[in-house]
Amino acid sequence: YRSLRAAGKPAKVAIIAVARKLLITANAILRDKSAYQR
Repeated sequence: YRSLRAAGKPAKVAIIAVARKLLITANAILRDKSAYQR
């Protein structure tokens, strides 16, 4: 979020980008039935 905001993106755009990334990660974890690994 901070890097997107620093790049000049509006707050709502940055929030949606972060939420989308989180959703994709969560979906992949559920799809593969695996534990989260950094």
